[in-house]
Amino acid sequence: MRFEARMLVGIALFLVVVGVGYWFWSGEAAGTVMLLFGALMGLTPGLYYMWWSRRMAPRPEDREDATIADGAGTIGAFPDNSLWPFILGLGAALIALGLIFGIWTALPGSAVVLSAAVGYTAESRRGGRV
Repeated sequence: MRFEARMLVGIALFLVVVGVGYWFWSGEAAGTVMLLFGALMGLTPGLYYMWWSRRMAPRPEDREDATIADGAGTIGAFPDNSLWPFILGLGAALIALGLIFGIWTALPGSAVVLSAAVGYTAESRRGGRV
């Protein structure tokens, strides 16, 4: 994960430099804040990946002496196609509408989000469709 950490921290540093330069040349606060928050969005996972990569064994992608055969094999389990993320999105949309129109749409939206989370978790643990 060292490559990913370096890439994200590099993007964050680039956005800090661009944000400071933008602030000096334009004097506008909104664009500067957006650039600095973009830097924060790269810095947060980048520092976490950097912290985590020091505590785990190096992957073949992180080692200089690795061969192609070191990276061969099963990488991980990938989920099948599922309807639960769509249902989760519908529930989140109902909750967002509840923030606009009233609590009466947020309550069913919360139930839909909870059922989608339970269904997706059960599906991923069984390895099939629920």
